Amino acid sequence: MAVYSMTGYASAASEPGAASAAVTVEARSVNGRFLDLALRLPDEVRGLEPALRELLTTGFRRGKIELRVSTGRESESAVPMPSNDQLNRLAHVQGSVTGWLPDARPLSVNEVLQWCRSGAPAEKLDEPTLEAARRCIGGLREARAREGARLVTMLMDRVTRLRELAALAAPLLPQVVQRQQTRFLERWNEALASVQAAATVPAQALHERAMGEAASYAIRIDVAEELSRLASHLDEIERLLKAGGELGKRLEFLIQELQREANTLGSKSAALELTNLSVEMKVAIEQMREQVQNIE
Repeated sequence: MAVYSMTGYASAASEPGAASAAVTVEARSVNGRFLDLALRLPDEVRGLEPALRELLTTGFRRGKIELRVSTGRESESAVPMPSNDQLNRLAHVQGSVTGWLPDARPLSVNEVLQWCRSGAPAEKLDEPTLEAARRCIGGLREARAREGARLVTMLMDRVTRLRELAALAAPLLPQVVQRQQTRFLERWNEALASVQAAATVPAQALHERAMGEAASYAIRIDVAEELSRLASHLDEIERLLKAGGELGKRLEFLIQELQREANTLGSKSAALELTNLSVEMKVAIEQMREQVQNIE
């Protein structure tokens, strides 16, 4: 199943000969938390709004979508061309009126044009509009699918990058923990010596207490659990991207979890190497977050 972006554009026009007034339908889509529809319709097709909304809600689940319909009737009717039949009828009417009312003012050109415009039968544009709208909505869905494929490629690249950073961090953990434990024990012994605790407390008790505190400190700075959870979140993101479908909200939640793990890794870091890796992770995760916001 494809992954769809919430960003896209498409347009379609009615087929030649479907109506004397051309119908053009345009659709623009940007990201949004829910499905937000805005329809811009001329008066001729105002009654199609429920049908157009149904087409949009069937094809999309999220995003802010604006659908605009325009007809060529306004431009064509700016200077209407009266038919011979209309002019003959007007001439007959005007002759009858002036025969009975000799002082009546003759019709002006503007009045003739207005009468011809109002007297012309209204052309039905429902079918051409719906046909163009269906093709436009289909084109918008295809555009969102193409953009979604590009987003998947970018996100997969970031997943790979995060795995590489985690692989660089994993071998550093034992070294960092051992180094920090040694440093902790040295400071512990220096502190005991400065207060002369050995004179009042047995050496064995001091050693056991020191080892207990060193172990507790090692647990506090160990980030192996964070790296394990980060790998689990990356596995789930990769699975969702391969499965496709409506996964934007689930990806947003997983990105939040990735940010949490990267922040914890940075706060618990006891070495410059881990701090730098944490910063690079945060940059990659932020890039993912920006793109995930565009996925349906």
